[in-house]
Amino acid sequence: MIRSVPATLALLALCAFGNTGVFAQASLAAPAPEEPPVVGKGPFIVIDQFGYLPAGAKVAVLRSPVHGFDREERYTPGATLQVIATATGKPVFTGTPVAWKQGQVDASSGDRVWTFDFSALDAPGRYEILDVERQVRSTPFEIGENVYRTVLMQAVRSFYYQRAGQAKLAQFAGAGWADGPSHLGPLQDANARRYDAPNDASTERDLRGGWFDAGDYNKYTSWTASYIVEMLQAYLQNKFLWTDDFNIPESGNGLPDLLDEVKWGLDYLVRLQEPNGSALSVVGLSHASPPSAAKGPSLYGPASTSATLAAARAYAFGAKVFGAQDSPAFRTYAAELAQRARRAWVWAAAHPHVIFRNNDAAEGTGGLAAGQQEVDDAGRAELRLGAAVYLFDLTTDPAYRAVVDAGYTSAPMFKSGWLSPFTVSSTGPLLHYASLANATPATASAIRSRYAELWNRDDNGGWGAIRAQRDPYGAYLANYTWGSNAIKSNAGNMFADEARYGLGTHSAEQALDAAAAYLHYLHGVNPLGKVYLSNMGRYGATNSVDRFYHSWFAAGSAQWGSVKASRWGPPPGFLVGGANPSYAWDSRCPGVSTQCGAALPSPPAGQPPQKSYADFNQAWPLNSWEVTENSGGYQVAYIRLLSRFVK
Repeated sequence: MIRSVPATLALLALCAFGNTGVFAQASLAAPAPEEPPVVGKGPFIVIDQFGYLPAGAKVAVLRSPVHGFDREERYTPGATLQVIATATGKPVFTGTPVAWKQGQVDASSGDRVWTFDFSALDAPGRYEILDVERQVRSTPFEIGENVYRTVLMQAVRSFYYQRAGQAKLAQFAGAGWADGPSHLGPLQDANARRYDAPNDASTERDLRGGWFDAGDYNKYTSWTASYIVEMLQAYLQNKFLWTDDFNIPESGNGLPDLLDEVKWGLDYLVRLQEPNGSALSVVGLSHASPPSAAKGPSLYGPASTSATLAAARAYAFGAKVFGAQDSPAFRTYAAELAQRARRAWVWAAAHPHVIFRNNDAAEGTGGLAAGQQEVDDAGRAELRLGAAVYLFDLTTDPAYRAVVDAGYTSAPMFKSGWLSPFTVSSTGPLLHYASLANATPATASAIRSRYAELWNRDDNGGWGAIRAQRDPYGAYLANYTWGSNAIKSNAGNMFADEARYGLGTHSAEQALDAAAAYLHYLHGVNPLGKVYLSNMGRYGATNSVDRFYHSWFAAGSAQWGSVKASRWGPPPGFLVGGANPSYAWDSRCPGVSTQCGAALPSPPAGQPPQKSYADFNQAWPLNSWEVTENSGGYQVAYIRLLSRFVK
């Protein structure tokens, strides 16, 4: 069935961002007669490999490489494109390609691009796109009301594989990833010692649980707390989406499995809280493949203001959500979390500048975990503001509201005049506050109007980028950096938040189509035709991530190193970091080690930004973590975005 589209929306509704005119209409330039229209294998027609919602925008991208590793390939589309039903081999929709900006080459991808809008097709089924004249095809895809549900389940299940101290039983993990509980041996998580007193038994703490943060196994309190907050926001976006059947050990217990995962994280944060209300900052774990083979000691860093404020946010928000569950046990748990949140707030207020920098040789902490979890004064102010938001939501105590009212203008979107997917950690709590019925009306109004104003400006990365057609792939970022896929997810969430909170002048349909374009990028509408999730072949992807940096799924592992080259490969559903034009090997290469090779790997190096990616998982000195490592932060941003399109 073909969805009827009013003629007045011909330039607007049929585009990847909804009724916003992302892709300009233009005539197709004829190919140069001396050049064959198709050279190479492509991919030349890229689509969301999992599919599209029937009522959503659907735009395929046709690409001819001009710059980058694939620049010798060429494709000039023919005049007629068809959507073919794979069940019958018959066309169900016919249209023409439209050149992006009259045939200009996009600098971020290095490609000349055309678009093919088939949004009017809304009949459920399995399809592929065919260039009739060139006989070039897309990979298959689905149209259906719930094409992303199994993808979401795998994305959430990735946290089960990341659990520290949890046995990975074959019935839940799959036979290929079954493993015993990790880091529960002598002097490990259950009796971890302080980093500067490894021989002092009086410093022992029970710090079992939590999640491996990324491809390393370390556990960072502030980051763990932020993952919990984002999971809870994903839950509140649509409570009825979250079922109890994701096949984790807690499935079937009557609690949505997403909240079971949240509780796993909260139980760990509870163990991190000291009797005085403060929260320990970081736990460094040993590494091996599989995780159960790691036998080194677990060492922790002391409490800090930032870790304690971050924990207060998670305790308070967790108390709010678990207190609303229909179970006396969970209401009791919520009361405990509420008390912990208040105690953490009191300690942080009395100790506003307690700083601990891990893995810093100048501080004598070298080797304790990997990433630097400590923040600056602005970061602590942001954490304090967020803690006040969630404590006010929980308690309605006007003292917390006063903190928000006095401090919200210090947030980046007020101070800098920019609204950015790089700063969602500050804007998210403010939007949450502005949605509360008992928030100060003037503050709530200021937050809502400022967000809508900035995201709509021509010089910002939101609606202005759409109007200017800055990205022919439909998912604009001003800068590609380490972790660009998380920033893509954040940008999509920022559009979706307009729909969730009723902000701005665009309709909810427009905002969600804009958000969906970022999801489509992650699912294959990108210059590589790459699904940026691991091992998703059995769930519909034809080109998903084969390998990524992770201590478990290490390079050369005969069991887990590669989907194609090892027995099992990594588990499904992990979002990798993504295109990173700043990638570099160790600064001492090539001379420091034969593992460097003769030249910097390209790709990812030396490419247009969107092509600055390759599936590789070598550790030092090639440092693949800058491109392919997973992260809990990447994962929760993606889960939030994806869950907005699942029923």
